[in-house]
Amino acid sequence: MTFSGRVPRDVQGSVGDPPATPPDGGNRIPDVDALRGLALLGIFLVNIAYFASGHPFHLVSDPAYDSWLDHAVTWLVEMLLAMKAYLLFSFLFGYSFTLQLESAARRGVEFAPRFRRRLIGLFVIGCLHAVLLFHGDILTTYALLGLVLLAARRAAPRTALVAAAAVTGAVALAVGLGAVHGTTLVPDPAAALAAGSASTEALGGGLGSVIAEHLRSLPAMLGALVVQGPLALAAFLVGLAAGKRRVLADVTPHLPTLRRIELVGYPVGLAGGLLFATGGGTGNLTGLMASIVTAPALAAAYVATALRAFHTPAGQRVARALGPAGRMALSNYLGQSLLGVLIFTGIGFGLVGRVSPAVVLLVAVAVFVGQVAVSGWWLARFRYGPAEWLLRAWTNRERPPMRVTAG
Repeated sequence: MTFSGRVPRDVQGSVGDPPATPPDGGNRIPDVDALRGLALLGIFLVNIAYFASGHPFHLVSDPAYDSWLDHAVTWLVEMLLAMKAYLLFSFLFGYSFTLQLESAARRGVEFAPRFRRRLIGLFVIGCLHAVLLFHGDILTTYALLGLVLLAARRAAPRTALVAAAAVTGAVALAVGLGAVHGTTLVPDPAAALAAGSASTEALGGGLGSVIAEHLRSLPAMLGALVVQGPLALAAFLVGLAAGKRRVLADVTPHLPTLRRIELVGYPVGLAGGLLFATGGGTGNLTGLMASIVTAPALAAAYVATALRAFHTPAGQRVARALGPAGRMALSNYLGQSLLGVLIFTGIGFGLVGRVSPAVVLLVAVAVFVGQVAVSGWWLARFRYGPAEWLLRAWTNRERPPMRVTAG
């Protein structure tokens, strides 16, 4: 994967969109692959806390880890990554959707039925993921929101951006009204702590106990999606607009704009992140409202910084390493959850509730570094990641070739 000589973008993938490319990645947009790899890391740094303890799901900290370092690590994750990483993932989903549209148009095939089959497959995978591996699944939400994206496929870029702003504003307004009326998501902290301890104990049990805990958590997960779902849709629409304008096909002409995005996005986004983290994260509606409004600015600044870095000699090497992980995003996302289950729950090593937040983050980084290495090894031998191959087979109703052929 290199950053010279941009080529046709007919086969760029996303989570739930398996790439149909030559194994060397020659027909892909390197920037998108590398950005998706970064998004995978950010998402796992946020999600791994929910494997390591049952308390975060109940919006309270694990009382076993109450040192300044424990609080600092949690605070930094909330300030810098929570509610930002999944926005980048969602943006890339919307961007890749436009590449699929263009591919279908060039090949003269009907797009909508194939895309709906893909969404059905993604929804089924997401349901299994939510029950067996992680009750914070986002794939089912992506599958449902994908239908909205399909309906909006003919929207002009400006219309898509206006709609995205309107959705974000509506969610922020609703949360703000809740804050004004004194609504709290943790009305009884003592009960929440007790529920967190019960969840931690359940996750430390065997397969049946873990699945039962996931099932018990589903209603709360669905409630969280009342906020997360519309914000993901807004990011879809921004990605749709960016894809229609082909802004990632060659970012060189946009480098001055990327710098301006950084100059605005970091002060605004970090200020909102500070309010969000200091207020207690998603448990405080005032801080949550601030994050809803400002998180897109910080996510955009991250993207701008990454894209500018990818066009330096050192950044190109980083992007080449991240690219294979991004090409196998669905497999790696599911793999992160599987490893989270094996490391922390009673199905595996049973470390749930026994590892400090700082060590938990180190585990996440180590897992991701391993995934980067394995992804590069895998795609040197196979055309698709395992989950991508399965989803592609279902979508196209065929058995695609898996192994890379010589020559």
